[in-house]
Amino acid sequence: MEKILIVDDNNDICLLLERFLSKQGYKTASAQRGEDGLVLLRKEPFELVICDFKLPDIDGLEMLRRIKVLNPATAVIIITGYSDVRVAVQTVKHGAYDYVTKPLYPDEILYTIKGALERRSQSLNTAAPTSAATASPATAAPKTAPKAASKTSLAPNGKRFIFGKSRAAEQLQKHVELIAPTNMSVIITGETGTGKEFVANAIHLKSKRADKPFVAIDCGALSKELAGSELFGHVKGAFTGALSDKAGSFEYANGGTLFLDEVGNLSYDNQIKLLRVLQERKIRRIGSNQDVAVDVRIICATNEDLRDAVRQGRFREDIYHRINEFEIHLSPLRERKADIMIFAEHFLELANEQLDKDIVGFDDESREKLKEYYWHGNLRELQNVVKRAVLLTQSDYIEADVLPQEIISPQYLTAEDTGGAQVSYDPLRPGIPVISQPANNLKSVSESAERAAILKVLEKTGYNKTKAAEVLNIDRKTLYNKLKAYDIHL
Repeated sequence: MEKILIVDDNNDICLLLERFLSKQGYKTASAQRGEDGLVLLRKEPFELVICDFKLPDIDGLEMLRRIKVLNPATAVIIITGYSDVRVAVQTVKHGAYDYVTKPLYPDEILYTIKGALERRSQSLNTAAPTSAATASPATAAPKTAPKAASKTSLAPNGKRFIFGKSRAAEQLQKHVELIAPTNMSVIITGETGTGKEFVANAIHLKSKRADKPFVAIDCGALSKELAGSELFGHVKGAFTGALSDKAGSFEYANGGTLFLDEVGNLSYDNQIKLLRVLQERKIRRIGSNQDVAVDVRIICATNEDLRDAVRQGRFREDIYHRINEFEIHLSPLRERKADIMIFAEHFLELANEQLDKDIVGFDDESREKLKEYYWHGNLRELQNVVKRAVLLTQSDYIEADVLPQEIISPQYLTAEDTGGAQVSYDPLRPGIPVISQPANNLKSVSESAERAAILKVLEKTGYNKTKAAEVLNIDRKTLYNKLKAYDIHL
């Protein structure tokens, strides 16, 4: 019987989830504080934790990090209010399986739980082989991606990926087809949620390694202590808790492709080890004195400027040039308006299957609202919005009134929000506020007002630093320096 831990400061939610999940055949326990939940996790293992993002003592990101330290195999689902979705997206980036928004719907949360447990099971099965040669490619099958009539790619499981029909999508398709047959290392750049892992999968599927494993590692979700073991493996007794030999991701991916998401988050020590693998094509498990030869193609992804990280000394220049044999940049969804409804209709099809519904499509008003919205979270946010709309729709077509309020009635910035600077609305780019009087930018206000202005704009842009820098009329590097100077931690 799979065990699920519920951590929420609302006792009613804990009781309701416990009763509901118990009827579904799960063993449950609950806690109303993060520390209490961690105590339970230390006493016994849980396959899954459902955790509220806002707890009285620990926030969701810190809770996620500590859960993963206690047991990296535990799946985590975050509960959040819709106003915190952009922040909750960060938990997915750092290792959560998914998030669900309040109010909670039984069908939705049960589907998400089953998906999390299934992925956990697949991950454990992938880690079971004693050598990479016996690893099954099926266990590393890519995530479901959209279907389209125009640009599609078929995965081994028969599901389709779509590229869209915009100019950016066509360029992406050409780049994937050109680079895939080679063994060149690739860096994929773009905002969170733009589909970097999908593109890495597409490259793998069109390569000569398509019948070998595709192994994805989120470097942002790995603590400094766990990263070396996860990537390179360890031998029994190498450190406290190393109770048996463990193969690393490089060994599991042998012959295939290793996808390193958020590669810029690797510690300096692990960057050195990665450089050795790239140079010598050999790895050494932690605690071992024997080398293991590996043949792995490296695809990396990042949503930060690695060139800037190199200049600041946070990322080694020699590694950057090794992994950057070819770069693919993914445009944000708001710059690919021609693709929005293609992806929305695909996500509608997926949601119909997942929720056992038969929604035909979108009405005219909802289509316009979706096309006008800014999409801070890109494809991931669009998929969640469509799934929620399908769940709420009782007729044949999705109407605007089942979309989240911030999509129905976008909130634009005011002069007060930007520390006195005047803000105008660009009719050609709905949902994007711009400063109309550049003279009244950050440089013209006092330090205290400047800090307040930065915090206001970050809040209004969902803590999207790129967008915040644009609204504040400064570049990203200047914004990062301001955040450090004013001790603003995100």
